Amino acid sequence: MSMTDPIADMLTRIRNGSKAKRKAVDVPASNIKREIAKVLIEEKFLKDMVEIPDKKQGILRLYLKYSRDDDPIIRGIKRVSTPGLRKYFGLDELKKLGNNQVGVVIVSTSHGIMTNIQAFKQGLGGEAICNVW
Repeated sequence: MSMTDPIADMLTRIRNGSKAKRKAVDVPASNIKREIAKVLIEEKFLKDMVEIPDKKQGILRLYLKYSRDDDPIIRGIKRVSTPGLRKYFGLDELKKLGNNQVGVVIVSTSHGIMTNIQAFKQGLGGEAICNVW
């Protein structure tokens, strides 16, 4: 069965894994998922990522991060742009997002995947992939 939105599947696996207090979640690998995971690691939402080769596309094992009280660091993760309804933000809208948002918005720009704050500093707009808080 084909999957219509693999990024939403990745975000759901992270959300469900953190609520279930799992140590790690496995996600089918792709370049965009790898880049999203790198941004989540840079922003301290995930501990680490390990690529596990298999005979297909590979697997990304994402290690979830918890506080000292064993509460998940990721309080919420939500898909913004979907395959049926893409959401693009210009520079002015990214500035408003940064002021009104708790957490970060991961944005796909012409210079790669980054947070809304990094995109604003570089003067770039792009497609908002997800919101993480």
